[in-house]
Amino acid sequence: MKLTDILKGIEYTAYCAGSSCTADSREVEIVTFDSRKVCSGTMFVAQKGVHVDGHNYISMAIEKGATVIVCQDLPAEQPEGVIFIQVENSDIALGIAAGNFYGNPSRKLQLIGITGTNGKTTTVTLLHRMMRDMGISAGLISTIVNRIDDEEIAATHTTPDAVELNSLLAKMVDHGCEYCFMEVSSHAIVQNRIAGLKYAGAIFSNITHDHLDFHKTMANYIAAKKALFDSLSSDAFALTNIDDKNGRVMVQNCKARIKTYSLQTVADFRCKILESTIHGQHLELSSADGKREFWTPLVGRFNAYNITAIVATALLCGFDTDETLRVASKLYAAPGRFQYLHGRGITAIVDYAHTPDALQNVIDTINEVRSASQNLIVVVGCGGDRDPLKRPIMARIGAENCDHLILTSDNPRTENPDTILNQMEAGLTPEQRSNTVRITDRRQAIKTAVMIAHEGDIILIAGKGHETYQEVNGVKHHFDDREEVNKLLNN
Repeated sequence: MKLTDILKGIEYTAYCAGSSCTADSREVEIVTFDSRKVCSGTMFVAQKGVHVDGHNYISMAIEKGATVIVCQDLPAEQPEGVIFIQVENSDIALGIAAGNFYGNPSRKLQLIGITGTNGKTTTVTLLHRMMRDMGISAGLISTIVNRIDDEEIAATHTTPDAVELNSLLAKMVDHGCEYCFMEVSSHAIVQNRIAGLKYAGAIFSNITHDHLDFHKTMANYIAAKKALFDSLSSDAFALTNIDDKNGRVMVQNCKARIKTYSLQTVADFRCKILESTIHGQHLELSSADGKREFWTPLVGRFNAYNITAIVATALLCGFDTDETLRVASKLYAAPGRFQYLHGRGITAIVDYAHTPDALQNVIDTINEVRSASQNLIVVVGCGGDRDPLKRPIMARIGAENCDHLILTSDNPRTENPDTILNQMEAGLTPEQRSNTVRITDRRQAIKTAVMIAHEGDIILIAGKGHETYQEVNGVKHHFDDREEVNKLLNN
């Protein structure tokens, strides 16, 4: 592609040593920010990352054949024949350039993003399943997996980098996808990984304590989420949960068509829980199309919010209410989200809950439906190299709301697991500590939970959900909570 076409929509200044060196005549074969992927004819974008500054790799990129360098700071040496494109922000430039390079695929399908602390994966996963059940071609970009219709593509980040993202969207367009449902993380928004994308709609679920190791303050975290809605055009929709205190903040000064959903107050889409059991919920949805009752196998109040957002999104996309509710009533939870396993008369629930609010929601849901004779055993840990402030809070939530608490490792990453557990224990009273078991080895912790459980009891294994690995000292080892507890319950 011609360099001038790749740079459309980007404000820049071009520098080049050599009379024959012009942006008009330069052809680009590859766009990348990774110096390891550079070859002849590459446009290399030097980004100032959190840990690495791509400007330090400009000379290496040129040696490997890069003929265009996009950067914020011009290098002292500018070899003849190389075009230097100076921009104010390389991250934004990369997003726009990647979109141009792949034909701006986000404008060729209905791209719908969801942001919030909890519920993102469940919402996009079930929206994708709903479309597939309706016979509609759709893509999925999520924490668990990416999909083009039913083809799985491994996911490495909640939101991919700008190049991978546009490449994936282009494949969806080529495949004939009409929709793509995408988790949009706060990290991706701040790092401008979604720069240049056109969203047909965006959904806000909620904001609770998370990622403060990255954002530093809740104000920064909220502002990051809001930036997605600030970027929406007037022909898009913005669907926001107004039961969350930040729900209306998200859509302040938003150009899009604003719609609300709620379980507690008047909204464009209002849901009431008529009945809740361990097997599902009987719900009533009120919308412009009147009131409808339906059943969902998704358990818990937090899932009532998720299913309301899913149904509301489908209706905003123009789908028939009755058909939408018929399909929605058959949707099951995403992998590792309130996922049941049974054996020996014991019920184990594996859930990704890794924030204080998510853990509280899951435990509250179990406590609402369990009988007085059923004990609740909670196994929980906190990830290493992540926000340490939530560690004592999560331990305290567990101790206050279950019969037996087992503290264990999550993904320690590069931290000492015992240091993490010490910080969790700091949130407990002396009495709570005396009733808490601490087992560093996660496999042993799950085994202990099964050993102390009696027939009818419920075990919650929280924190890792769908993950099939445990990261220790930077190395990922195979580990799946679901496999571990299933072996113990059925062996």
